[in-house]
Amino acid sequence: MALFRQVEFIYNNKINLIVIKKILLNLVLIALISYQPAAAQTNTLSKISSPDKITRCEFAMDAGQNLVYRVIYAGKEIISWSALGFVLNGKEAGAHVLLKTKAQSGVNEKFAWRLGETDTISNHYNQVTMDFGSKGILFGVVVRVFNGSVAFRYKIPHQQDLANTITKEKTQFNFTEAYTLYQYNQESVFSPVSIDTFNTTCDFPATLTNEKYFISIGEAVNTDYTKAELRRGDQAHGLSIAFIRDSVVKFNNSYQTPWRTISISTTAIGLHDFSQLFLKLAEPKEKNIPAWIKPGKLIRAQLNTQSGLACIDFAVKHQFQYIMFDAGWYGAEFRTTSDPTQVIAAIDMPKVIQYGKDKKIGVILYVNYVGLKAKLDTLIPLFKQWGVSGIKFGFVDGLTQEGIKWLVPAMKKVNDAGFILDIHDNYKPTGLSRMFPALLTQEGIRGDENSPDAFHTTVLPFTRFLAGPADFTFCFPNPSNSYSKNLKVSKAQQFALSVIYFSPLQSVFWYGKPEDYTNEAEIEFFDHVPTVWNESIYLAGSIGKNIAVARRSGTTWFVGIAAGPMDWKENSQLDFLDKTKKYTATVYGDDGQGGVSKKPFFVKQGDKLAIDIKAAGGEAWIIEQVK
Repeated sequence: MALFRQVEFIYNNKINLIVIKKILLNLVLIALISYQPAAAQTNTLSKISSPDKITRCEFAMDAGQNLVYRVIYAGKEIISWSALGFVLNGKEAGAHVLLKTKAQSGVNEKFAWRLGETDTISNHYNQVTMDFGSKGILFGVVVRVFNGSVAFRYKIPHQQDLANTITKEKTQFNFTEAYTLYQYNQESVFSPVSIDTFNTTCDFPATLTNEKYFISIGEAVNTDYTKAELRRGDQAHGLSIAFIRDSVVKFNNSYQTPWRTISISTTAIGLHDFSQLFLKLAEPKEKNIPAWIKPGKLIRAQLNTQSGLACIDFAVKHQFQYIMFDAGWYGAEFRTTSDPTQVIAAIDMPKVIQYGKDKKIGVILYVNYVGLKAKLDTLIPLFKQWGVSGIKFGFVDGLTQEGIKWLVPAMKKVNDAGFILDIHDNYKPTGLSRMFPALLTQEGIRGDENSPDAFHTTVLPFTRFLAGPADFTFCFPNPSNSYSKNLKVSKAQQFALSVIYFSPLQSVFWYGKPEDYTNEAEIEFFDHVPTVWNESIYLAGSIGKNIAVARRSGTTWFVGIAAGPMDWKENSQLDFLDKTKKYTATVYGDDGQGGVSKKPFFVKQGDKLAIDIKAAGGEAWIIEQVK
């Protein structure tokens, strides 16, 4: 019996030892998994908070003297210690750093912006500028902390007389837990994917959520950098900056990189508070927006004189401001033999332009990148002589440093010459409209031409539109053509999206001909909807599910409500109305038979906004004061 007990004791202790070993091994594995090199921070360099004290950004050196940062929001660490820096001329800026100088400041200003979602923009932030030495490299980091947002950029003083190269940007975004990323590139669809598993890249602005926090990572003021993207980082829950189209960024003399931005909200609709952040980060060239820059709506003409004249008459009737001759007016756009100084025989351009002047309708001309690169300096004075109102750039290179370094001076030339500007295809905004206000809009979006579905239309307000205006090219149906190939949402949702989607220059009836739009009762909403606003409020919404937005022009409110792939029932309030005023509301909705219904009634502040919309449907409201 004693021998048996001894054997049993030894056996049980072996089992216990095995269990203990397993526990210890698991603890080691957990420690290894959760270990972040930057977390071993030894020296805090700076802490800077937003004006409301809710958002904080901290900078430190880790145990290896590498520059790191983290972001804290309402006491919660959102981004844990993450790397900063870049590789310059083969040396790592950000490694073995020595803080040389630090200066703090703050700005609290408002500026008028008559081309925006609001007519006045509040620009309130605290700033710190830190200058470092790092392995023989001098560089600085400029940080601005707004309420809910952090922005930082690198500044590089003159290093050497020869050309300098950045071969890698080391900026990382290490989140404290897994987030869902709404991955996309250029004009693609959106794919919700975990940041821990996605194996491609994602454009800026990138939207992430864990349903507790909604985060946008963006890029502002890219004037001569490459178009960087986000890829999976080398830390758990991490993202890092990737150069996709260029292996190096080249520069001479001193240099500043684009701003990297991080914006945080506890609601999806709260992300809209940051939709004008990039404008705040850009420095204006002029104090005021020139009076000649006029926002508006346009219809695209067919490639002949009569269509141009008919479109001008249509524009007058429906309160549009522009018509456009798109690709083909000077020949095949991609051929070097096509000359944008020569108009095809089917269009009497002087006649159309003069007719437009007589009717106060501007003419916008499209020019492909091939023609722009060859003849922009010739086209600008020639178009001025013709009386052209605006230029649309097509198929520009907004992806490489070479392309962006051509594009930004081209923006300036067009702006300074007095033309409004629309840039199409892959280019997305980074706030440069503040520098060149004639840049009213750009594409960089999967619009109606590409048949977006209701998931896509209700993702866009929380993603791409956080960067700035987008030309969605609406393809509204008419009795001759339903555009069923393009449209995956209802007619009333098209109305709603013209309110929800912001663009000072809005393309409407993209494929339509004036003579086909005999459905006057249906299309009248487009007659009234403006393209710029005095005030904008996001009322309700969830990414890829639904969205409701109210915008004010003068004393009139417009409301756009759009449902995603599922029916939407929800109650909101008309709290944005003036409590001392009475209003009449006209609601354009889906009639259940593929058409549009129109219902008038009285409303006042505090009334219930009962949302009851079928999947892929919508409503658009016009709320006017009773006089």
